[in-house]
Amino acid sequence: SLMTLGHNCRRPGLFQPQVLAALDLYEHGDFSPTETTGAWAGEVGMVQMLPADIRDSGIDGDGDGHVLLKTSAPDALMSAANMLRKLGWRPNEPWLQEVTLPKGFDFSRAGIDTKLPVRQWQKLGVAPRSGRFTGAGSLKASVIVPEGHKGPAFIAYPNFDVFFEWNQSFTYVLTAAYFATRLEGAPVYNAGNPDPGLTRAQMKVLQKKLAARGHDVGAIDGILGAKTRIAVQREQQRLGLVPDAWPTAELLSRL
Repeated sequence: SLMTLGHNCRRPGLFQPQVLAALDLYEHGDFSPTETTGAWAGEVGMVQMLPADIRDSGIDGDGDGHVLLKTSAPDALMSAANMLRKLGWRPNEPWLQEVTLPKGFDFSRAGIDTKLPVRQWQKLGVAPRSGRFTGAGSLKASVIVPEGHKGPAFIAYPNFDVFFEWNQSFTYVLTAAYFATRLEGAPVYNAGNPDPGLTRAQMKVLQKKLAARGHDVGAIDGILGAKTRIAVQREQQRLGLVPDAWPTAELLSRL
C-alpha cells in the first residue's frame, strides 16, 4: 500500500518518505516485504506506527536486537510511549476524565478548541463523575460531549491533544484515550441517552447543506470530522438548538 500511495495519491510527499523508511527497516531486519502487513495507509503493528516513526522512535523492548511491533508487545508499548514523549506527552499528568455537567450548561463552550483552567470549569459547575479532578486547578482543559448533550461528557487535558499529533481523527483519539483510562482503572462511562447519529448517507447530505451555507466542512465524505462539528455547532446556534456539535435528524430537517 505504501508503494501505491507514494506513487499515485493526493499526498505523495507524505508517503514517499515512508517507503524509504520501510527500506531502512528492511535492511535492519525489522521489516519483511513479503510478511509484514498493516493498514491501508501503511501503519504497522499493535500500535499502528508508520515506518518512519518506527525507525525514529522504535524501542527494542524485549532486547532481541530488533523492533518488531507486530509480534512483540514490549517493543510495541515502549515504542508507542517513546513516540508520545517526543510528541509532547507530559509525564504524570492526566489525559481524559469523565465529568458531569450542570443543568443549563452552555454547550457552546464544549469542544476541543475551548480551553479553560480546571478551576474555572469547576466554577461553571463541571464535576468529576467520581472522585476528584485528576488535573491541577491551573491546568487548561476542554469539555467534550462526543455524542451531544444527552450523551457522556469528558474533560480533556493537554495530553489528550498529544494523541492528535499521532492521528488527527477525533474518533481515533477519543477511543485510544478512553481505553487508556479504563486500563488505569476508570469505570465504564455513563452512556446516557443520546439522539441517534446520522447514517453515512445522511451525513453526506448534511455536509452538502452546510457547505452550501458557506461552511468549510472539508471533503463531503460522510465522516463527522472537526470541521463538520464546528459547522454543526454554528448552525445549531443560529437555529436555536442546543449547540453541542452533534448532528441529528432534527438539524438535518431544519436545514
